[in-house]
Parts: sequence; structure tokens; C-alpha cells
Amino acid sequence: MVNVGIVGIGLVGSELVSQLLRSSCSQSFKVVGLTTSQKMVVSDAEYKPLSITKEDNLRSTVNATGINTDLTQFVDYLSKSKEHSIIVDCTASGEVANLYPSWLRAGLSVVTPNKKAFSSSIELFKEIQDLAVNTSKTKHGRTPLIYHETTVGAGLPVLSTLTDMIKTGDEIIKIEGIVSGTLSYLFNNFSTLSSTATPKPFSEMVNVAKELGYTEPDPRDDLNGMDVARKVTICGRLAGVELDLSTLPVENIVPEALQSIKSTDEFMSKLPEFDEHFSKLNSEALSEGQVLRYVGLVDVQGGQSGVKLAKYPASHPFASLQGSDNMIKFTTKNCPNGVIIQGAGAGAAVTAYGIFTDLLKVQERVEGF
Repeated sequence: MVNVGIVGIGLVGSELVSQLLRSSCSQSFKVVGLTTSQKMVVSDAEYKPLSITKEDNLRSTVNATGINTDLTQFVDYLSKSKEHSIIVDCTASGEVANLYPSWLRAGLSVVTPNKKAFSSSIELFKEIQDLAVNTSKTKHGRTPLIYHETTVGAGLPVLSTLTDMIKTGDEIIKIEGIVSGTLSYLFNNFSTLSSTATPKPFSEMVNVAKELGYTEPDPRDDLNGMDVARKVTICGRLAGVELDLSTLPVENIVPEALQSIKSTDEFMSKLPEFDEHFSKLNSEALSEGQVLRYVGLVDVQGGQSGVKLAKYPASHPFASLQGSDNMIKFTTKNCPNGVIIQGAGAGAAVTAYGIFTDLLKVQERVEGF
């Protein structure tokens, strides 16, 4: 069996434990450590599975029964096991992401949905790639491994498809995608060629998305495009393009006058003042038989990578996207018409599923089938 220690027991971390408990593959993993930002619990010297029931509120249980969180101690415990250990980072912390090299050096495999380690410093990205045997060009062996499928598209097989294309010698021409569930929902509903759809003000669409829980607590954290930019950066780097957030062109669709407003409530109250601006953009697109979509682009050969609000004709797959789905299109030498991946790209259940599939990849490589 493989040991699993989870850093960050929030919605995704708790859902992951729930999926591990009810899966037919549950006998392949032992959850031996859990942390919140405040407390942590670890098993005993024999690394027996923690006693967890499906009904447990894990976060509350750990905070009530654990000791103060010490990630150095947590990693030390996992690394001393005779069985292989995987540490799962379910946080969005840059500070935690900076620890990945030390975890890999300690022999731990790392699985994570945390985008920070792969989209921030290019030096950190390269160091991590060099230390994990499945991404290193020089290291050999079975472990340690790094998997982060869920950093782009949650449970969708985006990065694994990209990696397979590259490993098999295909030539990546470009990667384009709608990779924000929030912005997908907003523009799929705001900008549509359907004759039965009643146009709604953009501010109203943002408010509905916020109430449905699709947006961050402050919708500007979605509308500024940085989440999409991180995903573009990750795909670009894996495709061999050294993209950097500091130089990547990103269109912030938050009206400039509202970007520096401190409170979310004030932003939401003033957003209707700019409905005419968004309505004009939409009307122009519709008059041309096109729709607006917020997309990320990795332009491997043309050097025009970036994130922007763009227009697409009805014939383009992005124009027919519905709900809050993600859609990613790979254009390659072998597949000049493109390979499209579509589906739910956000949510605790699908993200935990994606993490679980990465855990299985590690377990199968370490122990066999």
C-alpha cells in the first residue's frame, strides 16, 4: 500500500478522502496524515490508516484533535515510512508550493491542484521538473514523482494529453482554451446567437454567477484573467515555451475605474455603470455572426501567447459551449484539425477525481497493477 498525507483539508481535500474511502481501489492507499492551516494529525509508527468515517467533518475533527501544524515534521514522518509516501497539496499557497523541491528530495511523490509551483517562478518550475523522475531528463528510477493534472481543467485529461503528445514526438502548434468555469458561464450566457435568448446586462450575469458560487468571493479575481493566465503558463511551459506571468499579455476585463475599489460590495454596486460598454462589445460581435469568449492561447510557433476576450463564429466549437464547461483545443502536426477536450473544469468533486487519478498513476508505478 502507498501512504497518503494531505495538506489542506478544505472542500477538495475532504472530497478526496471521501472518494478514497468509497473507491474499489481504497485498499491501495492509506491516509496517514491530514493538515489544516492550524492543526495536523498523523498516524502511529506503524503507519496504520487514520480512523476516518464517511460522516466525519474532517476539517473540524483535525482542528479539534490535532497538534499544531508543522509541515517539516509532517514531511519527516511521511519520509521515514518503509512504504512509499505521497504528499497531496490541496492548498493554493505559494509558500507551500515553494516546499515541493524539499519534499521531492526527501523521496516523497507530490500530487497537487496548486497552480503556484508551475506558473510562478520559472526557476522553481525547472527545479521541480528536474527532481521528479517522470519529468526529469536526467533522473531515472521509480520515484519520486510529480503529477498536477488538476492545475488545468480540474479532472479533465488536459495535461496528460499534452504530455503524451510531446513524449510521442508530435509537434504542438497551439493550445487554445476556455479554462475558467466562471468566465465560461458568464460569456456562454451573456453572448449567444440563440434567437430565443433574452439579452441580460453583464452586471446581472456577474451577480447571478456570484450567487451560484461560480465566482471567487470578489469576482474581480476571475475577471482580471490571472487564473486563466496561470493555466496558460502551465500549458506553455510543458509545451516548451517559457512563459512568465510578468510578461504574458493578459486582458483584464474589469473596467479600469473599478480595479482599485477596495470593497467587493462597492464593485458590484458600480458594475452596472459599465453595462453599456459590455453590451456594445457583444452587439458588435453578434452583428458579425460571432460571440464573445474569454480564452487563453499558447502560440508555440507564432509567439502570440496570451489571454483575451475574443470573437468566435458560430462554426467554432467555443461558440457552442454551454454552462460552465471548459474546452481546450490542441492543434498539432499530427492533428491539424485539432483535438478537443470538453467537460466540467471546476468543482470539488471533479478536482478530487483528478487528484485521485494522479494518485493511481503513482501507486501503479510504485507497486504495479
